[in-house]
Amino acid sequence: MAAGDETEGRWLEALRVYLGVLAAASLVWEMAHLPLYTIWSTGSWRENAFAVVHCTGGDVLIGLTALATALVLAGTPGWPARSFRTVAGVAIPIGLAYTAFSEWLNVYVRGAWAYSEWMPLLHLGGKAIGLTPLAQWVVVPALAFAAVRRRCGLQDGG
Repeated sequence: MAAGDETEGRWLEALRVYLGVLAAASLVWEMAHLPLYTIWSTGSWRENAFAVVHCTGGDVLIGLTALATALVLAGTPGWPARSFRTVAGVAIPIGLAYTAFSEWLNVYVRGAWAYSEWMPLLHLGGKAIGLTPLAQWVVVPALAFAAVRRRCGLQDGG
C-alpha cells in the first residue's frame, strides 16, 4: 500500500459492504415481488416466509459468485481502489445472465415456481421471463456497488 493511499487494501471492507447491502436489498426485493409469483396466493404464510428467506440466500450466493468471477476475470490486486468499475461492469451482467437462466430453468424445465398474472414479462427466445427478477439483478448489485464506492471513498476512476 502506497503511503497516503487510504483506498488500498480495503477489499475485505468492500466485500462486507457489498454482501451486506446485497442481502438487505435482496430481502426487501424478494418480499416486494412475492405477489408476482403464484406461491403468494397458493402457499401458507410459512411457505411464503421460507420462499423469501430461501430466495434471499440464493441471491446472496449469486451475488457472491458473480463478484468472485468478475474479480478473477477483470480484477486487479488493488481492488476496489483499482478496477472497481470494470469489476462491477462484469459482475452485474453475470448475475443477470444467471438469473435469466435460473428463471427459465425453474419455471419451464423444473416447474419449481410459476408467475402470477401480475408478473410483467420479457419475451426471450420464445419464453416469457419475469421482468422483476431481471430488474433485481441490475438494481440491487448497482446499489451494493454504489455503497462500496461511498464507504471506501473511491473516486470515479477505476
